[in-house]
Amino acid sequence: MTDERTKSAGSAITVDEGWWESVLAEENRLSASNPRGAGTRLEVRKEAENRLTLEGGANLNWERVKELYTAERIVELTVTGHNRGGLLVESEGLFGFVPLSHLVELAGRETPERAQDLESYVGRAMRLKIIECVPEDGRVVFSERAAQTEPGKRAELFHTLRAGQRARGAVTNITDFGVFVDLGGVEGLIHISELSWGRVNHPSQFVKLGQNIEVQVLELAPERCRVALSLKRLLPNPWRNAANEFPVGSEHFATITSVLSYGAFARLDRFGVEGLLHATEIPHGEGVSLKEILSEGQSIQVRVLHLDPAHHRLGFSMRLE
Repeated sequence: MTDERTKSAGSAITVDEGWWESVLAEENRLSASNPRGAGTRLEVRKEAENRLTLEGGANLNWERVKELYTAERIVELTVTGHNRGGLLVESEGLFGFVPLSHLVELAGRETPERAQDLESYVGRAMRLKIIECVPEDGRVVFSERAAQTEPGKRAELFHTLRAGQRARGAVTNITDFGVFVDLGGVEGLIHISELSWGRVNHPSQFVKLGQNIEVQVLELAPERCRVALSLKRLLPNPWRNAANEFPVGSEHFATITSVLSYGAFARLDRFGVEGLLHATEIPHGEGVSLKEILSEGQSIQVRVLHLDPAHHRLGFSMRLE
């Protein structure tokens, strides 16, 4: 008999280049809305890519770059500068950048001294491996962490990993749009939409830096050293049987996850999904703030008022019948 986990694996999303580009688009949006904030991984990657394209990406010896990438050879490059989320590196006939998450000492650190930390690398020689090379885009990405793995490990992982398969890895970076996981020589991304079947305020709700977690492989792109991962697909999809498990009119215990001016969100712990409690469905006196009667972590009883499984939407009421 086919169980829910098998069904989940079979229904894995198709992660094409458009999916990765959507991640970059989201990161650009976040950067634009917070220009003073610390640069994030994809923001600095895009900035470095532009530099490579404009300043001579076409002059790189791409045959050598591809050979170094395929053979997983370690090269020594000098740090010539930095962006808010990574280092610019060069050597004779080679140049590219190293994302912050691929620096052994600084990966995942979010401190006010980040610029000073990166500045301290300038002029330093680093042992690196190429983890991504795209000639048509003039892009070469290096990793200090990958240089610590044995040769052939990346090729071995891509040979053995399959879509739908489970794998384990360590969380190396947590961003607003997802979580990066080192699978042992290859870094994968859990997009924020693949963290939970319920609402996700921020990926840091679900994982911690350095934590070893189990994930499901959604799709692989060996030519670009990319792996799309999922956390939520390790569990049955609760929306698939929502009409039977928590139909309109049914009552359940729920946990308040956030309180806002217009209502609150509550999670059905048994199913791992969240729904909205609109202010009009929360009994409270006139002039009384919702935060005066509700708080995060509080257990309440709710009635399902609205249910839209197709769009993963759920509405609650505290007015029980």
